[in-house]
Amino acid sequence: MGWLNEQVALVTGGTGGIGSAVVRRYVAEGAKVAVMARDATQLRQLEQELGDAVITVQGDVADYRDNQRAVAATLEAFGKLDTFVGNAAVFDYFTRLDRIAPEDFAGAFNKLFSINVQGYLLGAQAATAALRETSGSMIFTLSNSAFYAGGGGILYVTAKHALVGMIRQLAYELAPDIRVNGVAPGATNTPMKSLEGLNSRSVPLNQIPGFEAGAAQAVPLQRLAEPADHAGHYVLLASRENAGLTTANIIHSDGGWEIRSAGPSRPRSA
Repeated sequence: MGWLNEQVALVTGGTGGIGSAVVRRYVAEGAKVAVMARDATQLRQLEQELGDAVITVQGDVADYRDNQRAVAATLEAFGKLDTFVGNAAVFDYFTRLDRIAPEDFAGAFNKLFSINVQGYLLGAQAATAALRETSGSMIFTLSNSAFYAGGGGILYVTAKHALVGMIRQLAYELAPDIRVNGVAPGATNTPMKSLEGLNSRSVPLNQIPGFEAGAAQAVPLQRLAEPADHAGHYVLLASRENAGLTTANIIHSDGGWEIRSAGPSRPRSA
């Protein structure tokens, strides 16, 4: 008996990094999970690993029809939907505004925002009716970049800040039927890819030279997070018993980024 026993979730971007950690933790907590992502091979691997606890849907979060199809497949397989987790995202490899050619800006902006912001909104829109039936919840993956500068480039940080407003407005619009919350991880050992064509130097996030040491030194808890370190927050927020009065809330899971450094060491005993 887990915290999510007999619950049903739909997770977008659930084949790698934080997304797949959430899927595995949800299954361990007793949930059935539908996973939507673009990579068919990774989806098959997740099915082989987790068996009939999951179904998978290949699709693009920026397409409403694919989101609608994922919700329909969830309902067909499991009969209901309790939690929608919007997680799919793409990075911009710290690209500054003055490094984006004016003729390339609209294309880069539209592509990143179509995944990182529009994809969340379309998933929420597609899932709303089913979640009203169960008095369910929505949970969105944000970032410490939703609150602080420097964790990405201009497009990524702007998009993540926009999602703070999205969570608050959706919580307002969907109350009292649906709870809406978020989790804001800090630097995490994940291969999140950057937007293609934006920065010629880009590599997956955890392949940036010195990434692990730099990320650990930047926060008081002095270590780089693994995807599973964040998954418990998604369990808590999905649990009616444990977070039934929590909405419009964003849990920070970033190693203490706000205070930036550890306090003075404790004085030694005389």
